[in-house]
Amino acid sequence: MEYTQLGRTGLKVSRLVLGTMNFGPQTDEAASHAIMDAALDAGLNFFDTANVYGWGENKGRTEKIIGSWFAQGGGRREKVVIGTKVFGGMQPDGEQPWPNEDRLSALSIRRAVEGSLKRLQTDHIDLYQFHHIDRRTPFEEIWQAIDVLVQQGKILYAGSSNFPGYKIAQANELAARRGTFGLVSEQCLYNLAERRAEMEVIPAAREYGLGVIPWSPLHGGLLGGVIKKEARDGRRASGRSADALANTAVRAQVQAYEDLLDKHGLEPGEAALAWLLTRPGVTGPIVGPRTAEQLESALRAVKLELSEEVLTSLDEIFPGPGPSPEAFAW
Repeated sequence: MEYTQLGRTGLKVSRLVLGTMNFGPQTDEAASHAIMDAALDAGLNFFDTANVYGWGENKGRTEKIIGSWFAQGGGRREKVVIGTKVFGGMQPDGEQPWPNEDRLSALSIRRAVEGSLKRLQTDHIDLYQFHHIDRRTPFEEIWQAIDVLVQQGKILYAGSSNFPGYKIAQANELAARRGTFGLVSEQCLYNLAERRAEMEVIPAAREYGLGVIPWSPLHGGLLGGVIKKEARDGRRASGRSADALANTAVRAQVQAYEDLLDKHGLEPGEAALAWLLTRPGVTGPIVGPRTAEQLESALRAVKLELSEEVLTSLDEIFPGPGPSPEAFAW
């Protein structure tokens, strides 16, 4: 495994992040534990989750699965950098949250962190991430709550997720005025097929020393060889991938992508991850394996070196928007 610093911090993390969103809904507890053991054996030390994972009636289930794995001992907790998230309410889907049981008020943050600590069976969270911006709560209040948690030793670092560039700037400028560390990471949607983050989010993150943690690196499976699987196994795309492929232009683009990688003897999913690892500012993409085999495939991407020819061709197939303001102005 290869490692890097998380943004401007001294924290050393693996170039792949183990995403746990499937633990519970897609993968049972025993299989989830086996995947985490395999990830740790491979040197992957950065795990990501959220308080709401488990979804529906089972929000919090994923954190509980991780907590029961930590409780087995053997240095599991000590070897892992654990990141979780706060914003969403823990009520079942469709029910309105009770006041102050979601978003980022100081009271909500205090309650949420205590819940996550209990479910994770740990005394501290390494990276506590805001899952979304909260337009109702000023950053003065958010940072006051975070500073208290840092002083109490309940969290070490704060990060953001799904923040626009101007909110990254706003949050860290205010933190600097308060004399505190501010955000150290941004978890954003970023992959070959979705590159809008390159306009302002990633430049802002780099300017303020945030490590970029891309989620959905395979764009919901669209970059994982979906057309190839259709032809080989008769496995038709579903969900977002199926909707995307219904667009003939998108299907032609994905076909060109798969043809390119087939020509060079590369697996699409592994190449998509390897491409992200070449991008400036990227700490490591989040991989969310449902099986041990999917984890093994993701691990191979860390050692995969894409040639300049392949990188150039990928840019031609999936051109990025370019930086702002040139992306929308002269």
